[in-house]
Amino acid sequence: MAALMTLEGVTRTFGNNIALNDVSLEAHPGEVHCLLGDNGAGKSTLIKIMSGVTSPTIGTLTFDGKPVTFRSPRDAQAHGIGTVHQDVGSIPLISVARNFFLGNEPTKGWGPFRRLDHQTANRIALEQIRQMGIRRIADAEQLVGTMSGGERQALAIARALYFGAKLLILDEPTAALGVKESKIVIDLIKQAREQGIALVFITHNATHALSVGDRFTVLIQGRVASQFRRGEKTREEVLNLMAGGEAFDAVGHGD
Repeated sequence: MAALMTLEGVTRTFGNNIALNDVSLEAHPGEVHCLLGDNGAGKSTLIKIMSGVTSPTIGTLTFDGKPVTFRSPRDAQAHGIGTVHQDVGSIPLISVARNFFLGNEPTKGWGPFRRLDHQTANRIALEQIRQMGIRRIADAEQLVGTMSGGERQALAIARALYFGAKLLILDEPTAALGVKESKIVIDLIKQAREQGIALVFITHNATHALSVGDRFTVLIQGRVASQFRRGEKTREEVLNLMAGGEAFDAVGHGD
């Protein structure tokens, strides 16, 4: 299947600092592309480019077969790109339903009589998170602050998919979670993949990546050290790559 999103020769500089250097990758519908790398590898800059926060200094982006230039995160969202960050951006002291819609609340009435449709908001929010496998939440008026980390990730993923995400970017979604909560998130990623969503999973956890990834890109100091598909490298080889042990062997950047 053709790639939903393609980055070709993307370089991003900040003054004299080269954050990304000639990075190319593809995200395909129904696949998880794992973006691996240690702190400072360039992962954050790359997802900022993919989600419209910043633009490449050099290089091109293609989405759904057409060249694109995102002017803002809202522009990227309008194309069908949803981004879920590690802290998920939820507001602990408001309800599950209000967090789910957050600026896109359903309303009823018209003109000066238009008001939030609480009943519809609550019903949809509960339906969507239950489809993600979250059963413990029985009341959409429950405060998000009472949810676990995995449940908050489920809420954020459900929200992105409900509002039309074709490409879902997950930024270190398991980084602050325990084993049980991480499994919830990994299962959510698999579920979204089965729905035909293209996913980019950013992580420094090779075990999590290898449990769900279809394609892999390893970044070291802003450059692509290696790109491979599921089954082409062992866990030990991946860990060695991330540590820089075989840097740039697979993509022609080595000596």
